[in-house]
Amino acid sequence: MELQQTVDMVRNFNKYCCQNMKHLQRSESPSGEQGEARGRQMIKPEEVLDFWLDEVGPEGWYGGGEALDDQIRTRFGAAWENAQEGSYSLWLTYPTGVLAYLILMDQFPRNMFRDDKRAFSTDPAALAAAKCAIDKGWDLRIDEPARQFFYLPLMHSESQTDQDRCVRLLLTRMPKSAEGNLLHARAHREVIRRFGRFPYRNAALDRVSTAHETEFDETGGYGAVLREMRA
Repeated sequence: MELQQTVDMVRNFNKYCCQNMKHLQRSESPSGEQGEARGRQMIKPEEVLDFWLDEVGPEGWYGGGEALDDQIRTRFGAAWENAQEGSYSLWLTYPTGVLAYLILMDQFPRNMFRDDKRAFSTDPAALAAAKCAIDKGWDLRIDEPARQFFYLPLMHSESQTDQDRCVRLLLTRMPKSAEGNLLHARAHREVIRRFGRFPYRNAALDRVSTAHETEFDETGGYGAVLREMRA
């Protein structure tokens, strides 16, 4: 395929799949020596996948810890910033590339920026990419349990429709390994059903909590919902 055809394909793909990207609060374009350094730190999708799927693995995906967070910031912080400027658009043209993109834009910020609004700042881009990939059936070309990362942007969305779809997808497209994620998906959906948003994000996003949300946080918050789901 000629270069111009490739460029046109990527542009058309992004126009269809990533309309929400234009709503992102982008970081200022890097300049000077710092910007040049970031520009040289382009990575391949295989680097994200090898690290997250093999080095960290399922047992470490949700365990957290400052050591892992620091490692992600060091290895992928610059790539996350570059991705917001469109540096990895070609990743969105094939299944494993989208998987790497979703991990970079939806998962890694939650490790790099805990209790910080940046943790959620690339959610719209991840959600748009995930929806398009799911519509194309690309999620089904990725083995479980890694397939779950196509559905987590829906779980992280503050939309009831997205929450309902996440639960359906886990039920129908992850027959081998959905159990743990399904519990959390239902708990996320219940929080959105009650509040229309995630109250535990309010402080990071500078949102004012309602009295109902404050009571929720003070009486167990998300953990209490999980316990209800298990009962």
